[in-house]
Amino acid sequence: MTSMVMLLGLVLLVGVGMLILGLLQTRQPDAIGERLNQFTERAMTLEELELQQPFYQRVIIPIFKSVLATLGKYGPKQSAERLRTNLQMAGNPGGITPAMFVGLRVVLALVLGVIMTLVTFRTMPLPQALMYSSIGFILGYMLPVMWLGRQISGRKHAIQKALPDALDLLCISVEAGLAFDLALQRVTQKWDDELSREFKRVLSDVRLGRTRREALKDLAQRTGVEDVQTFTSAVIQADQLGVSMSKILRIQADQMRVRRRQRAEALAQQAPIKMLFPMVFLIFPALFVVILGPAVPRIMTSFGSGGVGG
Repeated sequence: MTSMVMLLGLVLLVGVGMLILGLLQTRQPDAIGERLNQFTERAMTLEELELQQPFYQRVIIPIFKSVLATLGKYGPKQSAERLRTNLQMAGNPGGITPAMFVGLRVVLALVLGVIMTLVTFRTMPLPQALMYSSIGFILGYMLPVMWLGRQISGRKHAIQKALPDALDLLCISVEAGLAFDLALQRVTQKWDDELSREFKRVLSDVRLGRTRREALKDLAQRTGVEDVQTFTSAVIQADQLGVSMSKILRIQADQMRVRRRQRAEALAQQAPIKMLFPMVFLIFPALFVVILGPAVPRIMTSFGSGGVGG
């Protein structure tokens, strides 16, 4: 009996020891991982990366985009290709699609139309209320188009302004011995603007297997800038005909600098005409008040005394 108890106690002791040893072995990799995490960054999972984003980016913005895309399917049908081109020239702000843009127009038209209806039908007669409500619907429907036009013009101006300096750096890099693609990469590393982002996209298209000609044609179509179209056409012709790329880039850089100077001179010549309207309506009235103001009481007094004497 005593031997049986001792045997059971020994078995129990061995089992407890094996359990403790197993626990220590399972904890050992965690301790090693914790030590490694002190010196290296642990790769985060997709769920952890997603949870790090704010709530509105994870939930609100996707819901809003899905609602706009759904409303865009029931909105007025437009030329989807033309709208897609305009969105590309605007830089695809917010990753908006043509269907989402149409849905945005519908939402703004409904919101402004309903607001104008609620405000005007309580305070105005029916004909005026209907007129202002229709104005609200039309204005809400046209506001996204106006916003998109401003985005396109602003982006074109930014690209046009950055192109001469980028061509100078391209020319210097190619003349120094770099290939054209490496020179483009040098430009993307130097600046972070709309033009450098477009150059990055050209390089990524070439890495994905597209030819340089196709990537440059897409660049000219996405930007819609005349100077960029001239530059891409010259590079494509030089690539096809085997002309020296450095000479072509030098000619293009000189032409872009001349065009920039001509645009600056044209804006300088337009400055007096643009200054005329604020001078006539804002500055001249103040000058007239300051100059002729003290004379007005004397003139009124002279006319008054003349009338009394008569």
